[in-house]
Amino acid sequence: MRLDKFLKVSRLVKRRTLAKEVCDQGRVEVNGRPAKAGTVLVMGDEVAIRFGNQSLRVRVESLKETTRKSEAGELYTVLERVSDGGAGHTGS
Repeated sequence: MRLDKFLKVSRLVKRRTLAKEVCDQGRVEVNGRPAKAGTVLVMGDEVAIRFGNQSLRVRVESLKETTRKSEAGELYTVLERVSDGGAGHTGS
């Protein structure tokens, strides 16, 4: 599945066009490397996203073409969430 589609389907980013813009700005990495919107994800990949003064690192757990809002969180596991203060914590 394309990275921009995963970001939208998982609801990490609200719209696919916004996901593409975030990728084009170099704010998304897959397995530690800068990624483009068309980067193909597989289960187990780690995706890091920078949102303003926060960053989020998740592991891809499932790849579905569509999902309900209530199920979107099942597509990934949060590995790390860091805010501007620099103090991070690990997710579930």
